[in-house]
Amino acid sequence: MTDRIEAWQCVGCGRIEAPQTCIGVCRDRRIHLVDAGAHEAALAALQSATAQAQRLEALVRQLALTTPRDDAWERTYRALQLQARTLLEAPADSAPAP
Repeated sequence: MTDRIEAWQCVGCGRIEAPQTCIGVCRDRRIHLVDAGAHEAALAALQSATAQAQRLEALVRQLALTTPRDDAWERTYRALQLQARTLLEAPADSAPAP
């Protein structure tokens, strides 16, 4: 987890002060600041997790909506199992869509 810095930002002019408000006539609101690199790393991780969740959802949807023929259930199951293994083994940001 990244450290946050509590600061105050004027709602009118946008001035930022920390660790307390100024004594001027500005109207301040409390904000939290984080390191830009840590923020971008968190966004990249979120995008990767979202993409992985979408790929897994597509596989689950396919599993839920597929009705194999009586003589093909095992082949269908094994094909879906292979797709699931491929998704789980590949890096989250480069896994192919099912």
